Amino acid sequence: MPKLLLATNNKGKLREYKSLLQALPFELVTMAEQGILTEVSEVGESLEENARIKATILARESRLLALADDSGLEVDALNGEPGRLSARYAGEGASDRDRVDYLLAKLEGVPPERRTARFRCVIAISTPEGKVEFCHGECEGFITLEPKGKNGFGYDPVFYLPQLDRTMAELSPEVKNRVSHRGKAARQASRLLKKSKYRL
Repeated sequence: MPKLLLATNNKGKLREYKSLLQALPFELVTMAEQGILTEVSEVGESLEENARIKATILARESRLLALADDSGLEVDALNGEPGRLSARYAGEGASDRDRVDYLLAKLEGVPPERRTARFRCVIAISTPEGKVEFCHGECEGFITLEPKGKNGFGYDPVFYLPQLDRTMAELSPEVKNRVSHRGKAARQASRLLKKSKYRL
């Protein structure tokens, strides 16, 4: 069975991708399992560019098909911030809670109806030779006034889904994978990988 490298060290993402991609005829392997210690800097100007940079570098190093993503939260009242800087919004080394608190502070005084936002995910799948395909997913919602829920990671506790009347962090992993930006992008990736017969 061919291997597919999940090109991230984010434990939350690894957990979700292993669930989302489990039906693929691939052995899903992590960077740690392959002994890859490379830290790829997210220096791109877009989610697409960051995903491509990570996927191509790690596919070339591992000599495996590699799947990498970049995800971001876009808040309309903040002109699309934090966007591609979502993971570093509150500074290097900040915790998930630090980032949530910083976001809520930036939105202080903004009424609920103006707190529209979306999660975006871009997946890049690269061959060792550098051929890349992209998959995209979006999820629309609102930023809450305070965190709710214990599941998920990142900004999930403050991302409210009106159709479910829950924050992302209040959803079970199964429901989150069905409605999330990452779930939508991963289903596109699954269709691509099945159709390509492992050759992009």
